[in-house]
This record gives sequence, C-alpha cells and structure tokens, in this order.
Amino acid sequence: MFQNNQSIDVYQDVNRYGGVEDASPHKLVELLYSTAIERIQQATGAMERGDVAAKGLAIGKAISIVEELRRTLDMERGGEISETLHSLYEYVKERLVQANLKNDQEILQECKSLIETVLDGWQGIPQDVRDQFSPAASHV
Repeated sequence: MFQNNQSIDVYQDVNRYGGVEDASPHKLVELLYSTAIERIQQATGAMERGDVAAKGLAIGKAISIVEELRRTLDMERGGEISETLHSLYEYVKERLVQANLKNDQEILQECKSLIETVLDGWQGIPQDVRDQFSPAASHV
C-alpha cells in the first residue's frame, strides 16, 4: 500500500507541473525525468541557502521519482536497456542519499547530469517507435 500511495504522490507532484491527464506514456516518463531534474535543482538551491529541511524534501521527492521510474521499467520487453536503466536508477538514488548526508552539491550535479542524459535519449526516440508501445504506464 505504501508503494501505491508513493506512486500517487509522485504523479501528483508531476501533474502540478505538466498536466498528466492527457499525456501519453512516453510524455509521462519525460515529465518524471524533468521533474526529478527540477527537484535536484531545488535541492541545490536549498543547500546553497543552508535550508536543510527544503534540501531534504527536494532530494526525497527526487528519490521518489527515480524509484517510480525504476518501478515502471518493463524488464521483460526492455532487455538490456531496462537492466541498464535499473542499475542507473539504483545508482542515482544511492548518490542522492549521499548528497543529502554529505551536503554535497557535486553529487547533486552528477545525478542531474545523468538524468539529463537519459532524458535527452528519451526525447530522441522517434515517434514511430513511440507508437509501437501500448498505453501501459511502463517504459523500456
């Protein structure tokens, strides 16, 4: 049940920024990536201001989003790509925790850069490939 409530919270957070009601599964994943990046940027700003509570909240939301991305991977159809993303998401979550504990902006930048790279690749998927996938809320 906690996992389901956490998923709802993640999508509500994304909905505030992008309107998920009419979004395709591809667009939903894109919104999750973008929102994770925004949360990391917020954490960086909070870190610079010395706002520990805001930093922790922003990093916690970024971790939740990355976990939702990991949870929705289609490991059966995605093959090696899904395995690679799974490992990357686990790594990013671990690094976000370390950034929070160490108050380390360089780690936040590393996580942001990794997610931006995946987002760039995700946005580069041709439309005909996007259309091949069913409207299930999973990604590669």
